[in-house]
Amino acid sequence: MLNTEFKLNQNLFDENVEKAATRAGYGEGLVALGETNPNVVVLSADLTESVKANAFAEKFPERFFEMGVAEQNMAAVAAGFGVTGKSAFISSYATFSPGKNLETLRTTAVYNDANVKIAGHHAGLMTGPDGATHQATEDLAITRSWPKMRVVVPCDSHQAAKATMFAGDTYGPFYLRFTRDNTPIMTTVETPFEFGKAQTFWITENPTAAIFATGYMLFHALCAAKELEMEGINVLVTNIHTVKPLDEEAVISIAGQTGAIVSVEDHQVDGGLGSAIAEVLAKNRPTPQEFIGLQNTFGESGTISELLTKYGMDTNAIKDAVKKVIGRK
Repeated sequence: MLNTEFKLNQNLFDENVEKAATRAGYGEGLVALGETNPNVVVLSADLTESVKANAFAEKFPERFFEMGVAEQNMAAVAAGFGVTGKSAFISSYATFSPGKNLETLRTTAVYNDANVKIAGHHAGLMTGPDGATHQATEDLAITRSWPKMRVVVPCDSHQAAKATMFAGDTYGPFYLRFTRDNTPIMTTVETPFEFGKAQTFWITENPTAAIFATGYMLFHALCAAKELEMEGINVLVTNIHTVKPLDEEAVISIAGQTGAIVSVEDHQVDGGLGSAIAEVLAKNRPTPQEFIGLQNTFGESGTISELLTKYGMDTNAIKDAVKKVIGRK
């Protein structure tokens, strides 16, 4: 059942559940930050409306900078802001930032511990019809490998706003990952957000496996848990919104409780959430694990439903992975 401790959306499984894009939460968070933190500045690479930075730009024009189609220049300028007292957000598609400007970000922002927040939009297969060139599925591997970097993947628009506000008020480099299309709102305004802390959203007695999910894929994990329960299979579902630093204590504890793990993400299985969990368990509590994500392949154009099914990442695939990993215990 849904864990009421976290004040979740009790209408989550309704056919007409409210939906919003996580990028919308980013835009809301920026405006809220602008009202409370005068040091927040926002830069965009000619994608202001698409990355939902337009509301901030209209309300705080003196703190908004349109950099044109020049992501690397945007990163370097932001690093300058970030070492001179500002909290600088750079907004672009994740294939371009951190993709295109990987080296510039590494050298100017991350290496210098600059106060720069990288907002990577249109991430994952969720970008759908735009195809592989715009479906960033390697960005978590890039950013979580950087020293000092903190990586957050909000599960819905409410959590996206909270994560944006936290990052803006916390010194140092962050990577925030957002998606374009509307996805179910799983949390509420009252749902707590604690950076670096996992949240078990689906609880049950005597669970035989645990699902760790990040981003909007948490919804599919919850749907899988609900259907598995009807089949007599009890699982836990934990929201990993902070991929780095990972809540190692929670991962180790839950692995010990269940003895079987499934990781779920809209990202390559190499270098993403699943890898991060496997690294922790290999050192502390070796546990059978199955990985839901892209398996050494790029995506293609299509609807999100078509793509998740084709690449073995939908609700049914998650259920199959749970049954498989239980069989390995």
